[in-house]
Amino acid sequence: MADRPAVVLVHGFWGGAAHWSKVVTELHRRGFRDLHAVENPLTSLADDAERTRKMIRQVDGPVVLVGHSYGGAVITEAGDLPNVAALVYVAAFAPDAGESPGALSEEQPPAAFPNITPDSDGYLWIRQDRFHESFAQDLTPEEALVMAVTQKAPLASTFGDAVTAPAWRGKPSWYQVSTEDRMIHPDVERRMAERIQPRKTVELPASHASLASRPGAVTDLIETAANDVTGH
Repeated sequence: MADRPAVVLVHGFWGGAAHWSKVVTELHRRGFRDLHAVENPLTSLADDAERTRKMIRQVDGPVVLVGHSYGGAVITEAGDLPNVAALVYVAAFAPDAGESPGALSEEQPPAAFPNITPDSDGYLWIRQDRFHESFAQDLTPEEALVMAVTQKAPLASTFGDAVTAPAWRGKPSWYQVSTEDRMIHPDVERRMAERIQPRKTVELPASHASLASRPGAVTDLIETAANDVTGH
């Protein structure tokens, strides 16, 4: 469908753009042709937001901006560009001004936090032998193994980086809660969702990796946002 808006997908901590692979194929099947997945460095919120803005600026026309996990903080910071028509949060942080992912996590520490470990260079990793149970318990062991081995570690300091001007205050938003999330407490997700007053909230019985375990339902929400902002 030629009138489909562009979709820009933003990954979170411990993963890269390929975490969106199943959603990409489902969006394409449904007629979305202008698809982009940002590969962020995970070195600071400022760095990641600027990398995301650069990709958004390459798009001619409206953008549905989608963030998973920490990617929600990125779209909150970067989503103020005029061609961003919608924000979709997938088991994601949605900070207010002055809030950081770390501070939001401390409200109710998630179950898997003990499985995160720092290295000598200041990066944080999920222990490979705990990745399946922590991040993606509803994927196969083989899928989780690939995620564990290829995980992209963030600089620990990025957890403390605060949002400056939250885009959700001026942009229509949608939110997906993962009720079995062990990386962000589900109740923290619910509170963030309630605060941003999304046009629709969907709760899925899914792990933190809902973009991989429930790609159809996640794509449904993205499609709903796209149809809403284009009048379909």
